[in-house]
Amino acid sequence: MDLAESRLTARQAANMLRLTERQVWRLLGRFRHDGAAGLASRKRGRVSNRRLHPALREITMSLVRVHYADFGPTLAAEKLAERHDLRVGRETLRKWMMEDGLWLDRRRRLPSVHQPRNRRERMGELIQIDGSKHWWFENRGPQCTLLAYIDDATSQLLHAAFVSSESTFDYLRETHKYVTAHGRPIAFYSDKHAIFRVSKTEAEGGDGMTQFGRAMHELNIDIICANTAPAKGRIERSFGTLQDRLVKEMRLQGISTIAAANAFLPGFLADHNQRFAKAPFSNSNAHRSVAQDMVLEDIFAWKEERTVTHNLTLQYDKVMFLLEPNEMTRPLARQRVTVIDYPDGRLAIRHKGIDLPYRTYDKLQRVTQAAIVENKRLGPVLAYVAQLQQERDEQRSAKAPRRRGQADRHMFKVS
Repeated sequence: MDLAESRLTARQAANMLRLTERQVWRLLGRFRHDGAAGLASRKRGRVSNRRLHPALREITMSLVRVHYADFGPTLAAEKLAERHDLRVGRETLRKWMMEDGLWLDRRRRLPSVHQPRNRRERMGELIQIDGSKHWWFENRGPQCTLLAYIDDATSQLLHAAFVSSESTFDYLRETHKYVTAHGRPIAFYSDKHAIFRVSKTEAEGGDGMTQFGRAMHELNIDIICANTAPAKGRIERSFGTLQDRLVKEMRLQGISTIAAANAFLPGFLADHNQRFAKAPFSNSNAHRSVAQDMVLEDIFAWKEERTVTHNLTLQYDKVMFLLEPNEMTRPLARQRVTVIDYPDGRLAIRHKGIDLPYRTYDKLQRVTQAAIVENKRLGPVLAYVAQLQQERDEQRSAKAPRRRGQADRHMFKVS
């Protein structure tokens, strides 16, 4: 309009529209002849030169109906090219499948349905367990994980603890505390974390159980793994509440360490349960007492079997253990013994319920302890020692337990 009424020059209009002056004069001519409608592209409504032959559509869709009726357009297009040497564009095939009713676009698909599951009737029938990694101390402390045990029947938080990160030793220690306080539930409901289930079902070695699974088997507690996060919605929603309320409560208390947070948790959980817990359908409690022959300290430990050599030695986590020769250990050559690695850092070697005396020989140790070093050489020696220690940490067995949740006084370095 401005160009037609000479308020703009052709050059100025070309710069504004990013066109050539020649094209601007063409558009001006159309505008004067046909009005604003003349500025629309004249290709609009015309048949494309790339229009596919109807016979190609018929052949393609007949193959899709026979072989790929439940395939998505992308995968179906790939298989048509691989197996039938028929190359059709993915979006073209999507359009054809939608026209023939073999595919629905996202706008027409029904949303996923996650119907609520009824609560269990009794407390202790099903305990949901999970960990939530979060900035629980905000900017006052490190990021850490909250392990929580919530009853499905009542939504009560029966136990919780802050840990550095989820590990088998953390779950063994905290589940030990849970069972000591409440008894044995019927089942634990967890996600598909490797702590709870063996992911590699084709593995040749082992008994198909994780260390946590073995402990639950000894206690006759089942582990049920949820297939999706919404399936264990009670604990997921609880974490949402805790990440709001618990974070703010600890901010008001000035808590910035895991130790202080764990000391604060019991009082907070009591108040939380009073506010949010539900009454169960049945007043009976499904928790079972711990049998007298069940030694919880031994059950909630990492256990592995080893074969004793003729020299009365065995290896565990690249450390050689030398059994003290006596009447009890000499007959154990070529026999199987159990190495018990406790969460608090202790380690025992046991055979038929008897702890065997042993000494250790760390094959990775290379630095002489208590070496005499001149003061002027202390700096370089410390740097060398630190480098060797890091190398030894990295050389520990990859099959050994991850020790993040174990006490600091254990004989192995944290891996």
